[in-house]
Amino acid sequence: MAKLVSKTYGEALFDLAVEEHALDALAEEAKVVLEAFRENPELSKLLNHPKIVKEEKISVVENIFKGRASDHMVGFLTLIVEKDRHNELETIIQYFLDKVREEKNIGVAYVTSAVPLEEAQKEQIRQKLLHTTKYTEFEMIYNEDKSLIGGLIIRVGDRVVDSSIRSRINHLSKELYNISLGNA
Repeated sequence: MAKLVSKTYGEALFDLAVEEHALDALAEEAKVVLEAFRENPELSKLLNHPKIVKEEKISVVENIFKGRASDHMVGFLTLIVEKDRHNELETIIQYFLDKVREEKNIGVAYVTSAVPLEEAQKEQIRQKLLHTTKYTEFEMIYNEDKSLIGGLIIRVGDRVVDSSIRSRINHLSKELYNISLGNA
């Protein structure tokens, strides 16, 4: 059900952005709204509080975002509150942002390394991804995991490339175990 809600409202916001030729502007505003809700969990608690009437919730949203976001975004947020969909606000906005990335042919790459990567290495990875995928641009998200020992794990969508030392050791360990079972 939540996926259907996020798709329905996310598509509506996307269609509005395309119709108004405001895709980039609304995408930036959506990122700011998402960040505001993530950084202020009290706001979500307030919108979910059963004893606060809907009109007060709408007033709070308007007071916070009016003048800081476009009328389209404020109107969208008040619609979400009116329809009692504020629980799904984060997934709705995430769906919208994913749809914008898809429209603009922007991929999201999650790169995990054992040690911090230098800027030149990051750029080399980005260029390699641009040449080996259909995307024309990438949002790069870097993480560190010392348990990898070395190498990288790169995830783009549902595709994963694991060239970590940890993965190679695990693979070799399984091969050795199978060899020892075969000789027994």
